[in-house]
Amino acid sequence: MDHRIRTGRYTAQIDGDFVVFLIGIRINKLWKIHKWIGPFLAMPRMLRELRLHPDKGMLGARISTGGRTVTVVQYWRSFDQLEAFAKNPNDPHLPSWKAFNKQVGASGDVGVYHETYRIGAGRHESIYSNMPVMGLAEAGTSVVVGKRSNTARARITAE
Repeated sequence: MDHRIRTGRYTAQIDGDFVVFLIGIRINKLWKIHKWIGPFLAMPRMLRELRLHPDKGMLGARISTGGRTVTVVQYWRSFDQLEAFAKNPNDPHLPSWKAFNKQVGASGDVGVYHETYRIGAGRHESIYSNMPVMGLAEAGTSVVVGKRSNTARARITAE
């Protein structure tokens, strides 16, 4: 991953439909490390597996923290591929999810969430000014903003 700042204005280009998947963990009881350390360490293992096997469909991911919550924004080629990864007993998600439910369940010690968005072709827009390549631009392609993509409206209606 290249963290160099690219001066100027760029937007993301990605062909076809894709999925944005937000998944996160919230540590509700900090002192119960034995409850949250497993789920906390599971996500890096899953991301490593997905990066090693791009054929599974994940296009890119970015981790963010805020307070007691860690969120991962993931970009997927399709919902079917995301679902296949989540349900496959040979991939790391399903065993981790079962372990979470057994260890944490409804105790309230650790929270998890996810949100899934299906994005149709041409139904997105983005701008990156003086930023490294990141987010959707990293999952797809980073392109220079030109006359035909100078405004948010132009970018979201461009086909």
